[in-house]
Amino acid sequence: MPEKKKGFSTRAIHDGQSADPLTGAVNVPIYASSTYVQEEIGKHKGYEYSRVSNPTRTALEENFASLESGTSAHVFASGMAAITALCTMMQSGDHIVCSDNMYGGTTRLFNQILVRYGLEFSYVDTSNAENVDRAIRPTTKLVHIETPTNPMMALTDIRAVADICHRHGVELSVDNTFMSPYFQRPIELGADLVMHSTTKFLNGHSDGLGGVLVGTTPQHAETFAFVQKCTGGILSPFECWLLLRGVKTLAVRMRQHDANGRKVAEWLQQHSKVNKVFYPGLPDHPQHQLAKRQMSGFGSMISFDLGSLDAANRMLKKVCICSLAESLGGVETLISHPATMTHAAIGEEGRRKLGITDGLVRISVGIEDVEDILADLEDALAAV
Repeated sequence: MPEKKKGFSTRAIHDGQSADPLTGAVNVPIYASSTYVQEEIGKHKGYEYSRVSNPTRTALEENFASLESGTSAHVFASGMAAITALCTMMQSGDHIVCSDNMYGGTTRLFNQILVRYGLEFSYVDTSNAENVDRAIRPTTKLVHIETPTNPMMALTDIRAVADICHRHGVELSVDNTFMSPYFQRPIELGADLVMHSTTKFLNGHSDGLGGVLVGTTPQHAETFAFVQKCTGGILSPFECWLLLRGVKTLAVRMRQHDANGRKVAEWLQQHSKVNKVFYPGLPDHPQHQLAKRQMSGFGSMISFDLGSLDAANRMLKKVCICSLAESLGGVETLISHPATMTHAAIGEEGRRKLGITDGLVRISVGIEDVEDILADLEDALAAV
């Protein structure tokens, strides 16, 4: 009989993390070694040089592959390093279709660096799968989407887009940073590749940068291992260890993030000074039914519009428990202003097309007592 697949929390705590054979330590050690002794020419214990591979990194990559239902995972020094590694699968003349509402750093990489190497990019509203179908060309090699999008919280039907991609012989990659594998597993919905900024929910403690690519084919494993070896943009053993520490509590953290996120979104929607709330968990979100179908929770990422830059600035100057800072996914509540922070690079016209107004505020709801978060928001909104 086939072995029964273990539950998510069990895999998060145990997969890739066997007890240390030398000491019995339950935590994978930080192998802070750049090189490894070889018994003789061509004979070693699986490790030669830590740019190529490291035991702490191996444990983390095995864990991530398991959580995302992939066959391999490769970690990099940041989320942007992972996106860059993803694009090394392409060659000059290849075409990539992308969500038009992506993290500003991703579009900056594509539009200001990778186009110089002959890659071509088309940005479409992937919330309508037909737009993807129409955008695919004979030279298209990859469709890359974020769902939910940053910061407008628009969703893409992963299964529908995966079916379109595979009909055209194109691979689909999904940035799953906002949801984490606890709430959304794109590979199980047909995606070929999954990317995360591990800096966010996977780490969960705002104390380390990182990125990961999870693949589904031997080619993915070979390509990304070769990129790690050749470019050296790898994750250090210490930060791999931080991630192994963080991911053990991913399930319990995400449940609390979700519980708090739902309450904050509902509270914001009723507040007289908030014009609009963007959160897939609200029944009036235009893709609420899709969210219920492809996600097992709604998470803690919320955007809301206060109507003007002045209103947003007045509020953000007054927050105390909510920390005004870029990033997301930490145990602490982080609040930011997309127009001047995460999406400043795409310019005023680019933001206008995506609906990112000067009054838009994005909040990553933490796992503090939700009553304290709401009280802090109430005090801050009183300044508007």
